Amino acid sequence: MLRYIAQRLIAVIPTLIGVSLLVFIAIRLVPGDAIVTMLGTEAGMLTANQRAALESYFGLDKPATVQYVTWMGDVLQGDLGFSIRHGKPVLDLILERFPVTMELAFVSLVTALVVGTTLGTLSAVLHNSFIDLFGRLFALLGLAAPNFLIGTLLIYVLSVYFGILPNAGNYVELTEDPVKNFEQIIFPAMTLGFSFSASVMRTTRSAMLEVLGEDYIRTARSKGLRSRTVITRHALRNAMIPVVTLAGVELGYLLGGAVIVEQIFALPGLGRLTLNAISQRDYALIQGATLFIAINFVVINLVVDLIYAVVDPRISYGSHK
Repeated sequence: MLRYIAQRLIAVIPTLIGVSLLVFIAIRLVPGDAIVTMLGTEAGMLTANQRAALESYFGLDKPATVQYVTWMGDVLQGDLGFSIRHGKPVLDLILERFPVTMELAFVSLVTALVVGTTLGTLSAVLHNSFIDLFGRLFALLGLAAPNFLIGTLLIYVLSVYFGILPNAGNYVELTEDPVKNFEQIIFPAMTLGFSFSASVMRTTRSAMLEVLGEDYIRTARSKGLRSRTVITRHALRNAMIPVVTLAGVELGYLLGGAVIVEQIFALPGLGRLTLNAISQRDYALIQGATLFIAINFVVINLVVDLIYAVVDPRISYGSHK
């Protein structure tokens, strides 16, 4: 077990280095720099000596390779840079906003898994029935409809028409008022998790249809076991492997894909912070937030690999080498 974990951790290192390089290069391909961000239109009024002094202060006068090594050295020490727009360290800003995004992603994941696995299992067990038809239509709609459309419709129907959606801009922390917080999170979570629930439904349905045709399922039925026992203890457990894989990968996408949903519902999360940083050209914040999300994505996939053996004991650690 420890050896497998060590192997997976070592394999993660090249991925993180590659992600950091992509983030570093992408930011420098964007027009402007920290000086333009800080001074705006007044940057054009700087003299050559003034600009040279500022470039030296921000380290922009050094070669790109030196800048990258310096930046990575700071990152390894927990320093993701300084946000000029907010006047605070980037890491502090991320840690302030990340709990909101994490809560949104987690509630979205749980909602999608409950809806998707339930509907997928029923569609497989009641194959070619009305429920199966409804499940396939649900999956088609979920995969086709974008998040911004679903979010806009929810706001219009639940807030404008029925008046039950909390007003945007009055976010309440989970520790302050759990009930009010849940009321504000549940609809954004439904919006973010809608397409994922469709993917979970399709994956669960396909896996269940395959498992239900296996010999050991027919053997379990021939022993006189109840249909519910066969489905929950034998079929569903083995059908969960692709769902676990999908859930792990999707959680990383949920963390990064919450940008639009947080903006629509005015949630003060990491996604909205990053979107505002892009519009404000806060390069240090964009760079730090993107790297932070990428690291979370890699770590989540590592955790999913470790969960495989728990879900299905037939999977050995040696098979992942």
